[in-house]
Amino acid sequence: MATQPHLSPRAARTRSALIAAGFELLVERPIDAIPIDEVVAKAGVAKGSFFNHFADKQAFAEAIATEVRLELEDQVTRANAGVSDPIARIAGGMRVCALFAINNPKRTTVLLRSHASSTARGHPLNKGLVDDFKAAIENGVMRPEAQESGVLYWLGLCQVLMANLLERPMTRFQGDRRISDMITLGLSGLGATPKS
Repeated sequence: MATQPHLSPRAARTRSALIAAGFELLVERPIDAIPIDEVVAKAGVAKGSFFNHFADKQAFAEAIATEVRLELEDQVTRANAGVSDPIARIAGGMRVCALFAINNPKRTTVLLRSHASSTARGHPLNKGLVDDFKAAIENGVMRPEAQESGVLYWLGLCQVLMANLLERPMTRFQGDRRISDMITLGLSGLGATPKS
């Protein structure tokens, strides 16, 4: 899990104001199209405050995305509580991501626009998924090739599904069908099959 350094109350308020401003702006357009001057003006803080908290705009976007990703990861963890089958946990994670996109379009837009580099196997937010892949491979229910590239493949599928659900409004039935199809196709690509 990502942790924040201990901040004074004033610094915490400033950081929070910057994050809130950035979130609102990222809903409208990508980070590359948002000047730092606009962020600090919206947050009501001095420009130097931005650089006290973030090295650059990319670090700023990643901090915002991390907050959303932590929220999403918490939902996945709660949904998978008590589920021991790694394939069911992997599929359940994708279902949670898809429902998050449907129910939280602005937060999902920010997550997808941030270009956060959280697709690496070693990224702390991917530990649960890495563990599930390892267990599935050890149990012989997933191809060994998934050991190195499976997490990237699965995260990519989740991101594409979330983007598609935002871009193409559909009925609940259509959305459920799309989610089910993506889980089935994704798992079959890993040499696994979802349990009904």
